[in-house]
Amino acid sequence: MSDIRIIKKRYIFMASVFIGLALLLVLLPERHTLKELKAERLLQEVNDNTRYFTTDDVAEKIIANDAYMQLIDVRTPEDYKNFHLKGAINIPIDSILNKDEDGNYTYEGILNQDLKANVFYSNGTIYSNQVWLLLRRLKYKNNYVMEGGLNKWIETIIKPTKPSATASQKELDRYDFRRAASMYFGGASVTVSAEEDVPAPTPVIKKSASKEEEGGC
Repeated sequence: MSDIRIIKKRYIFMASVFIGLALLLVLLPERHTLKELKAERLLQEVNDNTRYFTTDDVAEKIIANDAYMQLIDVRTPEDYKNFHLKGAINIPIDSILNKDEDGNYTYEGILNQDLKANVFYSNGTIYSNQVWLLLRRLKYKNNYVMEGGLNKWIETIIKPTKPSATASQKELDRYDFRRAASMYFGGASVTVSAEEDVPAPTPVIKKSASKEEEGGC
């Protein structure tokens, strides 16, 4: 029965991702340039799941002060102010594609570079996956998603469940790490809202003349 629920949950998640992808493909400009990733390639990358960092990965890197990872909270400024992961910066999903006076993407210096691995998170994974899709369409690299978002973070890192007596040594070791991580992060009282059931409004990428002349995104 549990396997059926897991499969059903995965199906619902993948369906929501593909719906979001379909919306992106409709709303983005019809003209393709060499600077944009084709839809077929996007679909392939959506399926391979290499964009994910687990909550354990993120916790380990925060504790180790790994300077290569940059956490990016794509929720609203209010949600970010109420609670965010240590070291995370806030770029709300509806601001990801903001442009300056010259028509350049405001956050391109952060989102399109090879010095850090950007790891996006939201309460669940819908918003952060949408951000990842937008940026991959622009061929931005080094962008990832924290699998399960903050809800998974609380479930696994802040309030880890003790394995059964028959658990493998690997599971026991992982629990020991999570329990130690929970103490490190303060544990217990952190809460966030439920998974985003409705995909966030998808920003439309608008081309500026200056960017096209320069061979930009």
